Parts: sequence; C-alpha cells; structure tokens
Amino acid sequence: MKSIRIRSHGDYDTLRVEDISRPAPGIGEILLEMRYSALNHLDTWVRRGVPGHKFPLPITPGSDGSGVIAELGEGVEGFVVGERIAIAPGYSCGKCEACLKGKDHYCRHYGIYGESTDGCQCEYFVLPISNSLKIPEGLSLEAAAAIPLVFLTAWEMLVAKARIREGDTVLVHAAGSGVGSASIQIARHFGARVIATAGSEAKLVAARELGAHETIHYVEADFAMEVRRITEKRGVDIVVEHTGAATFAGSLRSLAGGGRIVTCGATSGAEITADLRPIFFKNLSILGSTMGRRDTLPEILRLAAAGSFRAVIDRVLPVEDVAEAHRAIAERAQIGKVLLKMGRN
Repeated sequence: MKSIRIRSHGDYDTLRVEDISRPAPGIGEILLEMRYSALNHLDTWVRRGVPGHKFPLPITPGSDGSGVIAELGEGVEGFVVGERIAIAPGYSCGKCEACLKGKDHYCRHYGIYGESTDGCQCEYFVLPISNSLKIPEGLSLEAAAAIPLVFLTAWEMLVAKARIREGDTVLVHAAGSGVGSASIQIARHFGARVIATAGSEAKLVAARELGAHETIHYVEADFAMEVRRITEKRGVDIVVEHTGAATFAGSLRSLAGGGRIVTCGATSGAEITADLRPIFFKNLSILGSTMGRRDTLPEILRLAAAGSFRAVIDRVLPVEDVAEAHRAIAERAQIGKVLLKMGRN
C-alpha cells in the first residue's frame, strides 16, 4: 500500500510516498481502508522536528481521517465491513485511573496518531475499536476526516477548561485555522458573543460566516485595543489562544476581571513574558489544554451531522501533493482544513 513516510526531519522534501506492507487487524481491531486524512499543525512539527522532543522516526504522519472498514479483527462485534468510520486521534492505555475516570487524555501513556506512533496518511490503517467512531448519517467522509482533532481540542478548551457560559464574550485568535474555526462555532453553540482575529479579509469574512459577531484584522490594528473598543473597555471572558508569543501579552490585556486564557499551542513561538500583577489583581486564569476526552467525539459528530457544526475544508489534494499541503499550512494560505485523498474515493 502507499503511505507517506518521514525518515528524517527537515523541509518538504522529507515527505515521501512509499510502498509499505499492508497491515492486518489484530484482536479487537479493524482494518480501515482510508479515504481522507486531514492535516494539522502537528504534521508540520513532526516533519520539522521539535528541539528536545524525540519523534519515533521513521513515521507515517496523520492524526485524524476517515474511511470504510475493509476487515474485522478477531473478537470485534458491533461493526461490519463497509461501515463508515472516523478516527479518534488520541489513544491511551484504557486501564489506569485517568482512563477509568474518562480522562483518557491525562493517561501517562497517552499518545496521538502520527506523532507518538504511525498515523493514518496511508491507504490502510489498523485501528482499535475504542478509537473507531461510527460516522452518523448526513455527515460526509470529508467532513468526518476534518472534524475530530480540531473540534475535540476546541471543545476541551472552551467547555471543559474555560467552562464557557451563555452570555460570555470570547476572543478567538487565528480564525482561519482549524482550531479557530471550530472554536467560533462551539462558542456560538453555547450562546457566547464571539470576537475573532485573522490576518486577511478573506479569513475575516469566513469567520463572520461561521458566526463571529465582530472581527479584527490583526495586521492592520492592535487587537487588544480593538477588543477594548468593542467591549466598551470591559474586556472578554475567554481567550482561545494557540498562537503563542505573538499574541499572548495582548491576550492578557484583553481579559475582563475573572477572565480565562486557555492555550493549546504556540505556532508563533513558545517563549513569552508577562506582567504578573494584572493576573492576580484581576483574578485571571491561564489554562493549558491538549486534546480532550475521547467520549466527547460522538456528540461532536452528532452535532455536526445535525448541522450545528460545519467542517471548514479549504482544499482536498491527492496524496502525492502532500508537500503542497504542508506548504499551505506553513504559509497560512488555507482557511480551515487541508485534506489528502487516500486510496479510492
């Protein structure tokens, strides 16, 4: 079968499409014939490498995707060949205290497909039934591939960590990204007022179409000052922060008393400086968040199938154009998700 492989860190030429052996499902597993795999910023980090972090090279990238069941492993019940399946991107031991409490993303052995082990940017992928999500009627294979990682991340940030409430005002950075577009929709779903930032007019238009009440072009304006103007000096209750160094100080300035920053990434840089005084004077909270509870994904897919959420897909490329897909993300040239076609479609 064809598979994207990364054998060493580097530029786009490290992405190779190779022929490797087709896997077979084991006990409690299915063999998924992949149709689509979604790219995330995580894929670019795996390709480039992260100082101080060791990836298990060579590796097949790809954290989330969709396909149809080609084969059932021994002991699998409740699934049938040909059934449409989406991939839950995080896996855990399933036996520790955190897993038994439903907090699988806190497991000491937690991993993400395409980062900690081989991922799904291949024609066939073996998946345990615990990570096999049945795609509801009304949701396409493309949408089911694009939704899991970014909506799971955004849901954990806003619902579990920041505890969003109806009437909150939420600032969402990088509205054109996967997490940004998901955060806008989730915040609106819970009755919040949404202010979104982006670096192009096209991305601001897309943010408004997704439900953002106000938008800010962060290249042309100081977003913290604009937040102050829009909220009549009050500030926002929640900031969805995943850009890091370029925005973090302004995000702190944008918070109202008792406000919460919740962060899941640092695409513009990880080193920040902050004045501690407003944090304790204004009772602010800084919350870290990675991935989320696997058992929230069926509800997210159900809401998507019902029309409450929409997968934002910028383009779908053949697997041979994986370098172009990485380039689009690196250059912030996409709005929403980039998908790769895997195998037959």
